[in-house]
Amino acid sequence: MRLAPWWSAGIRFACQPECGACCDQPGGVVFLSRSDIHRLAVRHGLTDEAYVERDCTTSQNGRLVLRSRVEDGICIYLGADKRCGVYADRPQQCAAFPWWSENLVNRRAWSQVKSTCPGIDAQDAFLVDGSTILRHIEADLEAGQGVFVPLSPHTAD
Repeated sequence: MRLAPWWSAGIRFACQPECGACCDQPGGVVFLSRSDIHRLAVRHGLTDEAYVERDCTTSQNGRLVLRSRVEDGICIYLGADKRCGVYADRPQQCAAFPWWSENLVNRRAWSQVKSTCPGIDAQDAFLVDGSTILRHIEADLEAGQGVFVPLSPHTAD
């Protein structure tokens, strides 16, 4: 019999206005899934290939990642107001934060994330149930697999 993960009963969380703490870390890497690329390309009125050329770069292992600003290494979509410019269409990895598998591996790892994320147990936080957390973990893991260059054409789902 397998025990349920420590977080299965849920965790209280709510993104905080004008926080951006998860996005303004210099050198952060956002791996992109094929659906992320297509969704963001459509948002910007570009083909998938044109979007990749404009807003992506390649990681050391050949996966496509979101480009960072040259001047400070911060996400290209984070505005001066600490708000995401593509929030409704943000990459899966971003939407999944703080529910990354490495953050939930044990309570100690979660405690470290909690020390930098004001949304965890915030006054206005709501209970995020275990099944929702699991969906976020799976989305993050999918994004982490990444898309390798060269990008093959997007196929409709």
